[in-house]
Amino acid sequence: MRNDIAQCRRLVVKVGSALVTNNGAGLSSEFIADCARQITQLHKSGRQILLVSSGAIAAGMQRLGWTKRPHAIHALQAAAAVGQMGLTQAYESVFAQHGLTCAQILLTHDDLADRRRYLNARSTLNTLIDLAVVPIINENDTVVTEEIRFGDNDTLGALVANLVEAEALIILTDQRGLFTADPRQDPNATLISEGDAEDRSYEAMAGGAGTAISKGGMITKVKAAQRAARSGAHTLIISGRESDALIRAAHGEPLGTCLRAHKTPLAARKQWLADHLRVAGAVVLDDGAIRALRSGKSLLPIGVRDVRGEFDRGTVIACLDGNGCEIARGLTNYPSNEARKIAGRPSSEIESLLGYMDELELIHRDNLVLI
Repeated sequence: MRNDIAQCRRLVVKVGSALVTNNGAGLSSEFIADCARQITQLHKSGRQILLVSSGAIAAGMQRLGWTKRPHAIHALQAAAAVGQMGLTQAYESVFAQHGLTCAQILLTHDDLADRRRYLNARSTLNTLIDLAVVPIINENDTVVTEEIRFGDNDTLGALVANLVEAEALIILTDQRGLFTADPRQDPNATLISEGDAEDRSYEAMAGGAGTAISKGGMITKVKAAQRAARSGAHTLIISGRESDALIRAAHGEPLGTCLRAHKTPLAARKQWLADHLRVAGAVVLDDGAIRALRSGKSLLPIGVRDVRGEFDRGTVIACLDGNGCEIARGLTNYPSNEARKIAGRPSSEIESLLGYMDELELIHRDNLVLI
């Protein structure tokens, strides 16, 4: 498995706030310089590296003299606005010393939720890679609202891996990797060296945020690995405090935790559907419709038992089972008010119920992805 990592050419590297800001003490010029040195070395060996960096809010907090992460969205946005300046300048300076150009990319969920903006973001990143530029990616905290946040940069790292079809996501953190329990509380906890990214038991093992300035913790890294696996990307969770950790891990050395992906990469369109963090609404399906979807068929109105929320034609909605668990999501051919009228009815009645018929299916199989 580690040999597979050594063969990966395109890597997304995510670094956490605790590393970038030296546990909230302010931007760590030493870590940032070392990170740039390692990325440069990998870059010169033919690797394509995209860097997802936390630290803007934490850096802004330090500049503003705040010791605790605020909860109010406007305060977080102010901290991000102050901190992003220093973060960008720090990366630009150290990469320039190695002869590399870097670019700042700030994303929001809406950039990936809208199909055209999604494709534009992907084209821009691919162009930067072709130009041998190192993209420095962060969430656009200064404009995003709580309802449209990615929530953490582990999730953003996974989405970027999906976006550019990276072969691996490497998460540098202040922990050695994923343990069987929280090692800060359980002395018997052992490191998980390798595992399956889709193994749901890891969620129970993952602890919370490790520091006052961190947003996610190990649970977000486990979920990021699950998301990255959708496009066939393996995930490494390693300590960024170890010497040359990034270089060693990228060359296959068994550091930290490796969560491997088994799935065949999704087609680009279905990958985009799967990556939606928000859906516009939902439909509840009967058992027959669930079996049909899992066998590769489209969703017909007759299999819908309930329609939830308000949504427009062409938006992404979730498909739920009777217990409310999401089994799929896709682009709906009908808005919510019309979906309610045809729910549970055969497709042959759509025209008489609505006065027209656009499609026989509520969601065509080409526009649907299983979760």
